Amino acid sequence: MEILVTNDDGIRSKGLLELVRGLSSVGNVHVVAPDRERSGMGHAVTMHRPLRVTEVGSIPEAVRGFQVDGTPADCIKLGIGALLDHRPDLVVSGVNAGPNLGTDVLYSGTVSAAVEALIMGIPSLAVSIADSSPQWLGLDTAVALASRTAQAVEKRGLPEDTLLNINLPRLASTEIKGIKITKVGIRRYRDFVEKRLDPWGRTYYWLTGEAIDLEDGSDSDTSAVKAGWISITPIRFQLTHEAFREELTRWDLE
Repeated sequence: MEILVTNDDGIRSKGLLELVRGLSSVGNVHVVAPDRERSGMGHAVTMHRPLRVTEVGSIPEAVRGFQVDGTPADCIKLGIGALLDHRPDLVVSGVNAGPNLGTDVLYSGTVSAAVEALIMGIPSLAVSIADSSPQWLGLDTAVALASRTAQAVEKRGLPEDTLLNINLPRLASTEIKGIKITKVGIRRYRDFVEKRLDPWGRTYYWLTGEAIDLEDGSDSDTSAVKAGWISITPIRFQLTHEAFREELTRWDLE
């Protein structure tokens, strides 16, 4: 099995290095990842400047590794289109430091890398932990689960339009309650825009926000992780509102 690993925390992230180590028991692991943190990039791709790639030979248990001065989606495009000798059988993005729940899937570089693989017809997983501290609580559990899931995907396959988004709570492995198969929850942000002055008196703005999880049932990813469960959500991107499309034909817009 040929596996391509990427992330949005950068190629030197502990989450990526441990993920490579775990997946090396499942197949041949190749790494194409950003040269530095690219969190919150969403599905951005680089179009107005050249991309620089450097081969990295110091990733333990990886067949080959490349760092890219671009986005996670760039990494998937370059990896599959130019850098790898073989088309991968699976793309795994992570392990991300911080959760990707609810509407975070639209902002997340981690999930967007998996989406890009999906667009290119390759099964994919996104793996995240609700912990960005140096302790990385649950990282061993995340890596083991990613490896088992990769094996299951190889055996069973995934629908062509579906990826798996895996999120772990910020708990030690012994405290995690188990796994729930979930739906995407409703997470919104109370945004704050702080206006500041730099040392030269010029105005700049700092964007921050507070996550707000709305009540959306115990089967949502947000609720499951908050309650101490691992969440696995099958995600697909069917963007057309079919029911409203029929109504829209009656709007007499001509």
